Amino acid sequence: MRQPVRKLTLENIDAITEDFHRELAVIGASIAGKTGVELMLALKRDRLGHGPYPHVSLFEAANRIMSDLVILHGIAALLKHKHFPFDEYVVEFGNENRNSFDIFANSQNASLAGEAFNAAPSFFGTKKRTALKKLRTKALEETYKIIMFNAEATSGKRLKAEIDGTFQIAVDITSGLVSITPSAAATSTPE
Repeated sequence: MRQPVRKLTLENIDAITEDFHRELAVIGASIAGKTGVELMLALKRDRLGHGPYPHVSLFEAANRIMSDLVILHGIAALLKHKHFPFDEYVVEFGNENRNSFDIFANSQNASLAGEAFNAAPSFFGTKKRTALKKLRTKALEETYKIIMFNAEATSGKRLKAEIDGTFQIAVDITSGLVSITPSAAATSTPE
């Protein structure tokens, strides 16, 4: 089973992401041939028994996995394209709450706190408000604040820049492409 907290760097991000995708390849076999109530019970109650979260139901594993994919692909893009002045990000996978934030980074001149989630478009506004509230009340000293989420959560709507400058990072978990609002040009290292 994977550790809930990881340090992600340019040197290890690809291997960690590949391992994660390998673990996902076997998920779904436990529901093959099931329909109706039997399928619903298996999705919501049966322990998965394999993959990155073997001790939870397929439904719960799917929620965690989808958020993990946002983090893995989002952080990979941040590292590879140097959107922020950090060489390492500490992340929390799953729905653990061992750290103050899902994403944290620190360098000599800057710090970053972030929240990450994967949500349906119908639930995006609620998740976004919750993440922004947490950052606004608990990330008071950080140079950068980010929320990272699945790109399709916005239903193709253009994001407005937040008044407090929080960066919104929409992650396409299939391509790894990210869109940052406000634009990535605003992420230069502070003096």
